[in-house]
Amino acid sequence: MNPDIVKRSIVVAGHKTSVSLEDAFWHALKDIARERGQSLRGLVAEIDASRTGGNLSSAVRLHVLDHYRRRSGALGAIKS
Repeated sequence: MNPDIVKRSIVVAGHKTSVSLEDAFWHALKDIARERGQSLRGLVAEIDASRTGGNLSSAVRLHVLDHYRRRSGALGAIKS
């Protein structure tokens, strides 16, 4: 996987925005959406609606990290 940051446009809550993530995070985010049976757009909108601060790219990274920490049973999983 390419460690370079990839910027993609996505529509969230009716507004077009861009999210810059490393390729590995894009792949993980797509996997999470597929596991949940939801669209990538829907998952990003959910993450956006629940974030309490910071930018959307950071919120997505934290969500992906939290997802895999919970899956592995890691203690002290962070909230996204």
